[in-house]
Amino acid sequence: MPAPNQASNLEPVSQAGFELLVQSVVDYAIFILDPNGIVKSWNDGAQRLKGWRADEIIGQPFTLFYTPAAIASGWPQEELRQATEAGRFEDEGWRVRRDGSRFWANVVITALRDPSGRLQGFGKVTRDLTERRRQEDALRQSEERFRRLIEAVQDHAVFMLDVQGRVESWNSGAVATTGFPSAEVIGRHCSLFYTPVDVEAARPSQDLENALRDGRVVEEGWRLRKDGTTFWAHSEITPVFDDHGSLRGFAAVVRDMTERRRVTELEQSTRRMSEFLAMLAHELRNPLAPIRNAVGILQMHERVDSTVMQCRDIIDRHLRDLTRLVDDLLDVGRIANGKLLLRRERLDYREVVRHSVEAARPLAEARRQRLAVELPERRLDVDGDHTRLAQALQNLLSNSTRYTDPGGFISVTVEVEGSMVVTRVADTGRGIAPEAIEGIFELFVQAHGTRSPSDSGLGIGLRLARTLVELHGGALTAASEGPDKGSTFTMRLPLAADGVAASLVAADTGVAKREGRCVLVVDDNRDSADSMVSLLELLGHRAVAAYDGEQALEAAQRIAPEIVLLDLNMPGTNGFVVLDRLRKQGADRPMHIAAMTGYGQHADRHSTLSAGFDAHLTKPVDIDELRNVLESTPPD
Repeated sequence: MPAPNQASNLEPVSQAGFELLVQSVVDYAIFILDPNGIVKSWNDGAQRLKGWRADEIIGQPFTLFYTPAAIASGWPQEELRQATEAGRFEDEGWRVRRDGSRFWANVVITALRDPSGRLQGFGKVTRDLTERRRQEDALRQSEERFRRLIEAVQDHAVFMLDVQGRVESWNSGAVATTGFPSAEVIGRHCSLFYTPVDVEAARPSQDLENALRDGRVVEEGWRLRKDGTTFWAHSEITPVFDDHGSLRGFAAVVRDMTERRRVTELEQSTRRMSEFLAMLAHELRNPLAPIRNAVGILQMHERVDSTVMQCRDIIDRHLRDLTRLVDDLLDVGRIANGKLLLRRERLDYREVVRHSVEAARPLAEARRQRLAVELPERRLDVDGDHTRLAQALQNLLSNSTRYTDPGGFISVTVEVEGSMVVTRVADTGRGIAPEAIEGIFELFVQAHGTRSPSDSGLGIGLRLARTLVELHGGALTAASEGPDKGSTFTMRLPLAADGVAASLVAADTGVAKREGRCVLVVDDNRDSADSMVSLLELLGHRAVAAYDGEQALEAAQRIAPEIVLLDLNMPGTNGFVVLDRLRKQGADRPMHIAAMTGYGQHADRHSTLSAGFDAHLTKPVDIDELRNVLESTPPD
């Protein structure tokens, strides 16, 4: 501003200049009303905005710009009244153009008075805010859709917290997850959902601080429901800022993961159980090994007292049962983990039946039960795993033998029905109540309901048998007319797709009886090692025992063994290390080395053979398998 004592160089704007300025404004409708609301002036902006020319609108009431509803309510006059009282009035609302279309207007009305204060009229400025209104409506609709979307989410608790952590919004998923209705939560602190231990540790405030510091916090932990129960929650907390960067609050999303946690724990428990079963089998096989060797030694002696012979046969039968039980336990764990592998090949199913029946016959004879078998004369080709199919059928025979009284009858009948080979194992035993038939195939369920003191088994044989049959594309069912009326188990397997394969031709293997071999037995279990040496000697071989790795290396240097039976788990070192040192030490002479271990899964066999072992023997070592290893060893 110029100093008070200086003349201003600015000339006052003339009336004509002012009118020119107003007239040139095209973005605003600027016009004057008389005290009664009659239009007295009209600029170009008013014509552009409302559509009337000056000669069409001057002298007309300004109510032409209002909707019928506003006119009916007397709103135009109310605007002038408020402007008269307050000197100024501002409002937003719908206005009407000359063509009848509507626009959203911002209206400012100013009372015009002369120097004496007498009302001369009104100055009115109108601005078209239709586009802003459209954007605001779109934003409002978008927010409403988003709000409804959030509200519709049922499996996630979605809510807002203010900067202090108090609940500002609460969706239906939050109600379903926590049990708290919104009326009981809005305005309360989020610590309401934390456990007392977490509250004591200031966990709620720490989560908010961490979210603000890191941009988001994601964590899992126990949270509280309204009824006091806990649930395992996956929660995400994110800070929310306004356009100026100031903290507005926090957005929280919480999901109930209790069921997932239960499933995860179950999977972990199943894995630990499988690992335990594998270890259990190994630990059981270690003491079974010397027992098997001892029985083999007794069986090699022909002149044995009848009482000793009877005891030997009892031990042998129950040893086989215990070994089968250990194998079944392992297979249950493999099935649970999806690790049971089938080694399929084209085979004559009749051989599977013969093998299974011969394995079951000693137990049946011991219980004075008759066991009859009916087989077709022609070959029955099946694509399957001989060992697993025999295991399934043996479990059925073992079940029938266990639940059939002494003197009872068990039959095995094999027939071809269409594209299936059907095996029926029928017995005259205890029978099954109709309502219990399907339940017998569940794990750890006794096949015949109630358990008597004479019953044995863990209730896994039938479940395992059904799973093995189903893995071959077949089915296993049971039928019974009721208690004490016997049972029939029917096993259906698909025949090989191309029907009959080439017949098996029996031929002389041409393997002549070998002379005794020099065998080194390495096992830290002295009973196992010594009994194996005795068994080998009875089989006509020269054998020496070593009880650790160093003794094994010394003995190998001394006797130059052709065959080494090497235990894998020994204190101080393991069989893989000893294998490597034996190979290096005896590089100038052939040496057939077989792993001897309580672990017998497919992966264990693959591991030993990949490491360089020539064979894999699972404890307790079967005499026939031992003979195969001894006889398959090439001569020097």
